[in-house]
Amino acid sequence: MKRTAFFISDGTGITAETLGNSLLTQFEGVQFEMVTLPYIDTLEKAHAVVGRVNDACERDGQKAIVFDTIVNPEIRETIAACQGFKIDVFESFLKPLEQELQLRSSYSVGKSHAINESSRYKERIASVNFALDNDDGGRVQQYSKADLILVGVSRCGKTPTCLYMALQFGIRAANYPITIEDLEVAGLPEVLMQHRDKLFGLTIDPFHLTAIRHERRPNSRYASLEQCEFEVREVERRLKQLGISSINTTHFSVEEIATRIMAEAGLTRRGV
Repeated sequence: MKRTAFFISDGTGITAETLGNSLLTQFEGVQFEMVTLPYIDTLEKAHAVVGRVNDACERDGQKAIVFDTIVNPEIRETIAACQGFKIDVFESFLKPLEQELQLRSSYSVGKSHAINESSRYKERIASVNFALDNDDGGRVQQYSKADLILVGVSRCGKTPTCLYMALQFGIRAANYPITIEDLEVAGLPEVLMQHRDKLFGLTIDPFHLTAIRHERRPNSRYASLEQCEFEVREVERRLKQLGISSINTTHFSVEEIATRIMAEAGLTRRGV
């Protein structure tokens, strides 16, 4: 079954997209074509949206699913006239909250993603810069400033996890790839052991790792299954021997990896 899903907003569309995706992923028997339409902030744009939704309904032979976070009542009413199955996020959640809190919502566009908390925003940017500066063992002398240091074999997901944690949680995360040279001596490098309490390991299935490495260096020793099995086995053994927590990234998204690390390492969002 194929359905079209629209995420419509007078802001970035991130809220509608995030909530909509979370709900739609629960339905495995449906193939959704996702369409995000941000900054729908005029009646002219709203009428154009209605046309797109109606076209999708006719093409698919059934109603499109429409998630919207539109604030302006006129624009909301215009979009409500479409032929799709409409889920108004603000109407569904803000009205009950207003009743419970005995307050009226400000109904302001883009507040959840605006730079309205200067200190928290600056923390996030500083954390992203820290993650970039300290990628792949770039500046080990800065490890004293890190909240977390991810260690693992090359291409197991350290860099995207560090960047996600920086952007979403303001965590200053560095990462260090365990190389063949590192595996020629016992334990972990001394530069890491100096900050043992900040270390967290990432591991991965060797078959998955060899597929990833083949995309980068096809038919190389670096990408061979034998090499990947050796590296993963050795790093896992050393992490276990030293009592360092780790997570297998094979079947998890970067969002899941990051939040699991946050929970296991006892980290909290910076700036809250």
